[in-house]
Amino acid sequence: MPESRSFSFEFSAPRTVSAQEKLRRTHSRLNELSPHYFSVTYGAGGTTRDGTKQTVLELLRLGTPVVPHISFDGDAINQGKEDAVRDMLTEYQAAGVTRLVALRGDSPSGTGPSSQLTHASDLVEFIRRVSGNHFHIDVAAYPEMHPESSSVDTDLTHFKRKIDAGADSAITQYFYNADAYFRFIDACHKRGIDVPIVPGIMPLTNYKGIVRFSALCGAEIPRWIEKHLITYQHDPEQLKTFGLEVVTSMCQRLLDGGAPGLHFYTLNQALPSLGIWKALGL
Repeated sequence: MPESRSFSFEFSAPRTVSAQEKLRRTHSRLNELSPHYFSVTYGAGGTTRDGTKQTVLELLRLGTPVVPHISFDGDAINQGKEDAVRDMLTEYQAAGVTRLVALRGDSPSGTGPSSQLTHASDLVEFIRRVSGNHFHIDVAAYPEMHPESSSVDTDLTHFKRKIDAGADSAITQYFYNADAYFRFIDACHKRGIDVPIVPGIMPLTNYKGIVRFSALCGAEIPRWIEKHLITYQHDPEQLKTFGLEVVTSMCQRLLDGGAPGLHFYTLNQALPSLGIWKALGL
């Protein structure tokens, strides 16, 4: 594995005992690959705040490099958002966490946009003010544009604001068109943005789930890929084989084109990401 590249896996904070056990099994399998780190998501509106922290601390006890997601969530706003985040930063720092993924965060379902009172750049700025340079800070990037952005130019302006606030690197929303990533990188360079931007990789393992999720987050599924997914939707093994080939090919092109690593969205499953990893020879 090239030292200059970062390979990582993302987990969702479990909400039940059985989900916790599944995550432990998934982590055990993927940890054998010695990735640079595992990240742990932070539910919409802070809905998994405690679960995120518990998962992070458990993985740390296992000696695993772990990166918590953190945001100014709706609950924290009501309680005094800065105090809540400051306490979390202090606890993570004391536990040995040295890297964070700083996100604006989403409102819980049904709350509407009123809970979204801050931008990710505000959070990055706050972390730097409170913790100095202790944490390496990752932020989100959107090669196909954030679903709420009014234009490509506006999206790039928001992204640059996060970098200027003190972010060290970025992880992208997933995509299935490598050209979108390379075009985004070119646009960033023209804006003077030169931090590492790691592609986010979502394995293709089912049809309905990925179509629904992509519609919510603004990720485009190329027409030819969607047509194949429709064809194979009732043949799970054929669909997984097709998905593995498509995503592996894209990942290889990304790495050959200079991508600084890969960040796998695991959905708390080991086999899909493991298949891509092995096919790439990582």
